[in-house]
Formats: sequence, C-alpha cells, structure tokens
Amino acid sequence: MENKTSETMPANETPVATPEVTESPADTAETAESPATSAEAATSHGLPPDDVAAIDELGKTYQAFRSEIAKSIIGQDEVVEQLAICLFARGHALLMGVPGLAKTLLVSSVAQTFHLSFNRIQFTPDLMPADITGTDIIQESGSGGRREFEFVKGPVFANIVLADEINRAPAKTQSAMLEAMQENKVTVLGHTYTLQPPFFVLATQNPIEQEGTYPLPEAQLDRFMFLIQLDYPSAAEEKRIAEETTGSAKGALEALIEGEKIIAYQQLVRRVPVPEHLYDYAVNLVRKTRPGQPEAPQWIKDTVGWGAGPRAIQYLILGAKSRAALRGHYMASLDDIEAVAPSVLNHRVITNFAAESQGMTSSKIVERLIREMRDE
Repeated sequence: MENKTSETMPANETPVATPEVTESPADTAETAESPATSAEAATSHGLPPDDVAAIDELGKTYQAFRSEIAKSIIGQDEVVEQLAICLFARGHALLMGVPGLAKTLLVSSVAQTFHLSFNRIQFTPDLMPADITGTDIIQESGSGGRREFEFVKGPVFANIVLADEINRAPAKTQSAMLEAMQENKVTVLGHTYTLQPPFFVLATQNPIEQEGTYPLPEAQLDRFMFLIQLDYPSAAEEKRIAEETTGSAKGALEALIEGEKIIAYQQLVRRVPVPEHLYDYAVNLVRKTRPGQPEAPQWIKDTVGWGAGPRAIQYLILGAKSRAALRGHYMASLDDIEAVAPSVLNHRVITNFAAESQGMTSSKIVERLIREMRDE
C-alpha cells in the first residue's frame, strides 16, 4: 500500500500565573530557563493570549478526564496519558497487551467520558469489509412499489471505533479499515461516504495468540500514531482491582467533552510552538533508525532491517505538542519528544535476525538510541 506522508495525521500540572508574588533570584533564574511553562515566553514566541487561556482550560479538562477514567481503570496511568496524547493529536492508537488488562474497558471508558458516538467491532477471520463499512440493500420506496438501493451504514460510522483484536481479520477487511483510518472516508460499490470528525480508531491486539491471526502489515501499522504497550499492574493495583470489581456495579462515567470542543482542542494542539532545535532532533532521531543512512550508528546497522519513515517525524512533533498542551505547557520540549518517542517508533523499527538472536527488541533499540542521543 502506498505510504502517504503528506496527509494530516493526522500531562499534568496546569501552570498558574502569579505575577504579584515576589520571587527570589533563584526562582527568577529557574523561570528564565523554563520557557515552556511561561505564558509570557509563549506569547513572545507567537502564541496568542487566547491560546494561552485555551491551553490552561485544556489542562484542567485533562485532569478531569483522568479522574473520571480512574473510576473504572485502576492503574495504567501512563497508558491513559499516551492514549489522551494520541486522541488530542488527531491520531489512531493500537493497544497491545495480554488478555485481561482491560484494553477493551479502557477504550469504552474513554468513549463514555467523550460525548461522542461509539461502536465496537469484534474482528474475526470471517469478517468481511461490508460488515465494517456497510452496504447497499434493496428497499421498497413509498411511491408505486418501486425498489431502490439504500446505503446502510456499518459500525465504522462513529466518532470512536474500537477495533477489537484487529489482527484476527483477513487482509481484505483490514484494507477497508485502512482507508477509513487514513482517508476518513469509505468507498462502497463505487460511492464514497465521509466519516464525520472527530474520528478515532482505537485497536487492540493480543501478542501471544498466533493461531487464526493475520499479522498487520507494516504499511497498516504505520497508520497508527502510537503503539501503546500495556503491562501487568502492580501487586497493590491488583489488590484494588479485586476489591473494587467484585462488589456492586458502578455507575456510568460522566461525559466531559463534546465533539466540537475536541476538534477545537485538536486545532489548538497544532498551534503549540516547537523550538527549531526540536525539529532537528526529531529528524536526526528518525534518520538514525534507518540502517541505510550514514547517520545510523553501527549497532543500528547490525540489528535493524528497516527504520521509521517520515510519518514518524510528523507524529513525534504532534505527540510532543499534544503532551505539552495536556500538561498545561505553552511550548513543546525535549522531554515531550522523548516521552512519546517509544510509542511512535516501536512499531516502525523492524529488527533483523541478528537482533532477534541477541534478544534485542524494537523497544530496546529505541530506548538505547534515545539514551545515546541524550548523552551526545
């Protein structure tokens, strides 16, 4: 499939301005060194006052979102943050983890806190494209008993679509999802239908079951902004899970954000300033993942078969902008890029046989590369 890079792809404290408080020289120096949290510095870099106020509002909304999600999801704080970053950056996410880690519950909880339409698609080997996109059926019209074709929308026509166990569907069905994810539209029998924004595909995948699965090709994996890994909860969190989920049923979560507001926040995220050197960092980081590039270190050439493409650079910048805005910061920082880099790069760095024989995974390679660039 063609890898289009020109298309649009498409957290925690809120700074409080206290201009009347007398600051010590040390405080003043620290503020000068941290322009990402200064409203004055943001305005001087081209961020209008209305956007500064909007980022403050987004930070508070994000805190309310996390509090609401915590009512149904115990732990997984980093996963919730990564998912929010992806959503407000207008991207799609692939959640990977063993069964029982509440992947499906997490996505449905997000749908409840967003005042959006939600559909769940359970992928199976016999699922056909029409089961996702919809199809034309013959209906009898009201005049003269004539019969006409009428399009019946499939479950992909929703603001949030949960593609559960997406790797269980055959390639033809996955390609139908691919068009929806990339183009925000579907084509049925030669007719094109537009999906209304905001539109998110949140897919889940089980890494340990291989029988009856169709691994996602790299071209489709590249359409996901983030690959979010879910790990087992801690012992204390598992005890809380046992205590809080074996009693009486809990009520529905509160819907906090409507669709128009989400679209406004997504546009706001794209206006967050990014210093020039961070663009250079993102380009350098991605180019170093490609074994054929002169920038790549020798150990990358020895362990990586294929590196990340230009879309990874776009997602690094968008992810950094989104993380900064959610945390109430007015400018993206290096910390923001480093925080989103594993989720952006892990599924785009393809290891070779030498890496597998040494136990080197994509995540270990990305972690080492970020560490080495930090030490340069």
